[in-house]
Amino acid sequence: MISKTVKKIIRSNAPRWIILLIDINIVVDTFLLAYLIRFNFKFDFDTVQLFTQVPIIIFCALLAFLITGSYKGTVRHTGLTDLVYLFFSSIILSVLLILAVGINKKFGILNDHTIPLSIIIIHFMLNIFFLNASRFAFKLIYFQLFTNIKIEKKALIYGAGETGLLAYSVLNDIQEKKYSIVGFVDDNKRKWGKKINGVRVYKLDDISEEFVKKKGIDEVIIAFQNRSSVRLMEITEKLSSMSLEVKIVPHAQEWIDFNLNSKQIKKVKIEDLLGRIPININNPTLKKELAGKVVLITGAAGSIGSEIARQVIRFDCKHLILIDQAESALYEIEQELLQGNSINFSVIVANTTDQHRMSKLFELYKPNLVFHAAAYKHVPLMEKEPYESVNINVKGTLVMTKVAIEHNVEKFVMISTDKAVNPTNVMGATKRLAEMLVSAHKGVSKTKFITTRFGNVLGSNGSVIPLFKKQIENGGPITVTHKEINRYFMTIPEACQLVLEAGSMGSGGEIYVFDMGDSVKIFDLALNMINLSGLRYKEDIDIKITGLRPGEKIHEELLADGENTIKTYNPKIMIAKVKELNSQEVIDQVNNLLENLSSFTNDEIVRSLKKIVPKYISKNSIYEAIDAELAK
Repeated sequence: MISKTVKKIIRSNAPRWIILLIDINIVVDTFLLAYLIRFNFKFDFDTVQLFTQVPIIIFCALLAFLITGSYKGTVRHTGLTDLVYLFFSSIILSVLLILAVGINKKFGILNDHTIPLSIIIIHFMLNIFFLNASRFAFKLIYFQLFTNIKIEKKALIYGAGETGLLAYSVLNDIQEKKYSIVGFVDDNKRKWGKKINGVRVYKLDDISEEFVKKKGIDEVIIAFQNRSSVRLMEITEKLSSMSLEVKIVPHAQEWIDFNLNSKQIKKVKIEDLLGRIPININNPTLKKELAGKVVLITGAAGSIGSEIARQVIRFDCKHLILIDQAESALYEIEQELLQGNSINFSVIVANTTDQHRMSKLFELYKPNLVFHAAAYKHVPLMEKEPYESVNINVKGTLVMTKVAIEHNVEKFVMISTDKAVNPTNVMGATKRLAEMLVSAHKGVSKTKFITTRFGNVLGSNGSVIPLFKKQIENGGPITVTHKEINRYFMTIPEACQLVLEAGSMGSGGEIYVFDMGDSVKIFDLALNMINLSGLRYKEDIDIKITGLRPGEKIHEELLADGENTIKTYNPKIMIAKVKELNSQEVIDQVNNLLENLSSFTNDEIVRSLKKIVPKYISKNSIYEAIDAELAK
């Protein structure tokens, strides 16, 4: 009686042994064919001698296949590697036969029944052809017998490079949902009109509604790695407007075990079109910087602060302190970290403007690193509330710098914004003043003060993308403030990764600016979101131009007038060369503003800001009158 275990082993290995037996049978058949070819398909040879040699052929073939393991491959996934194994099997078999002939000649085991060298050579060539052909025949038979091949979708692959060819290979190997690849599309002129794997390469201009209808195309799969956000927007806008479903192959860094899987090819989201390459969290420099350290984050319940917390806790920090005055959002990040089995952290509801409270917390936890992300960031709201903007963004930063110095913090990293560059609104001016305060404390203590500056982050509180999604769900219209308005975008994880890395490389006093890629027109962003939702602009969803909001710029900037950058080892991180400040003068002016803050009117607060930050020129704001007054 055969045990269940033995049955299982036989069942799981049976296909391999069947393939091995078939391969040996092919080798024997090709040996007979080699004799026929050698003797011009006439039986002018000793057939007894031939049949005497067959056991030697079987033994040598078995040994060759066992050495290479060529029979172990999965038939339905036969590829180049399997063909290479078969090639080496044929070589080993021929070498073994030559050795057998040599041994026979020396010791006279089979007398004159030796295998002619010409037969071995012909046999080798026949083996290469028939063994390889058999694999593809088996693969074809397998799919005909064991899979329900049903062409459900016809698709174009945008990109005829390595990624495109890989996508082609993956899609052709899907069993459950068979694709028919109608063609490739590529921007490279030299590829236009050529065929790859029998499939023609087109240019984008060839793809029209008539072409799509004629070919019956359902989908387009974007499959190239170097993605300019502007180009991706153009491609997607044109293709999705033809009622084509647009999908995208993820960046190579996201492939599972560096292999592309068909399930990873997903429908394009608007975030994909912004061309941000995924980041590498496993950074040895950050491990060294953060491991065993006590890290404190202000504004920890916000989009940036919470993501910094998620990343920092992965680097085995000694303790993580999360501070914010937004109790509900702080509770949410606490629960998230607890569910991730993180234990070495504390959450504290507190206000960064309370110097006594901050000092007590620093005394209790003794942080080595501080990431100061607490700030008010909404431009129109802060335009109405200059007092709150100065109180949180300026006073909060001043308090944190003082406490950091008092408690010998190693590094203090402030999170700034591109709106601090040539500010046109109250929020931007207060963030620029916060930058100036941080720089003013350079070299006054052991604490290294560093500033990071970047633009909009995808999915953050107040980002246009969640707003547009909601407006589309409600049937529109999408509201855009100006048809020409554009913005820089990066993902929250990428921004926080760069903040951490800039913090690790900073020696004090630097303002780091990040490579935000290409700026994106918000109107085009809205158009693409409509198209990707399967709707049509104007017919289904309209876009309404509402006019610039108070203090809003049409074009954002990452560098102020007269500023240049210095490269770092990371091409995405640059150091802004800013004009040297009179540190004491800045601190005195800020102290004077804060001392009078509670008694100042909004106009007086803004007037003081404009005097301390000369580049602050209001746009589309009630405070433009103050600029005219100061210009006299």
